[in-house]
Amino acid sequence: MPTALILSSYVAASRIGGVVQQLALSRLEYDPVLVPTVLFGRSPAFGGVGRPVAAGDFEAMLAEVEADGAFEAADLVILGYFTSAAQVGVAARAVERVRAASPSVEVVADPIMGDAPKSLYVKAEVADALAAELVPVADWITPNAWELARLSGQPVDDAPSALAAARALGRRALVTSVPVGAGEIGALCWDGEVAELYVHRKAAQAPNGLGDLLAAVFAAGLAESLGPQDAAKWACRAALKAVDAGVADLPVADLGASLLAPDTELRVEPLS
Repeated sequence: MPTALILSSYVAASRIGGVVQQLALSRLEYDPVLVPTVLFGRSPAFGGVGRPVAAGDFEAMLAEVEADGAFEAADLVILGYFTSAAQVGVAARAVERVRAASPSVEVVADPIMGDAPKSLYVKAEVADALAAELVPVADWITPNAWELARLSGQPVDDAPSALAAARALGRRALVTSVPVGAGEIGALCWDGEVAELYVHRKAAQAPNGLGDLLAAVFAAGLAESLGPQDAAKWACRAALKAVDAGVADLPVADLGASLLAPDTELRVEPLS
């Protein structure tokens, strides 16, 4: 069974962050190892108050995970939510050790820092550390359009500007929440050469944690040697399947086999 190392948030009662990734990857027959950066009882969207994991404790947990053989066994690493710049530095150094132990590992970073219209919802120094230390060590990043704009320093208000921003940043990316047109939204996949836009209807309300689910399925597709575009389409369809359930919390268990082969429709538009 392949192994996935997840460095992100732990929320006990909600299907968001590292927990939803852990559940989804279990469904995809991965052995997930979650090293938490913050501990919540419930989602902050519903009033949960998190307790950050001290950088020293985070580093100590990673050392124990490494000693247990998970770095050597890792097929993929997913980097998500961080509460301090010190944690980000610990994570970046851990990725270097994972690569040394497992050279074929796939590293996917979801640079969680903010969104429109709220702007930053992590400390500015965390966002800066993500840009400087974590994004450069990832094979792929999965920012939303607002995060891509902050990382690249370029505006992102439609698909062409999202592609220009990804090229300016120079990182292979699956960009979510790309504005498309009335009633629609899209995700842009750029692999360094080829770009595709996956367009779907814009839901009136989407469950929290959707980006976490998408990043996990996309990472699993890459680790299973799917082409980037196929992995991106799989991830987008899986996320849309969760939206179609029409519930506030991601129904990972209820998705069952449909997570493996979601049948939701996407419009694919080549951009390059």
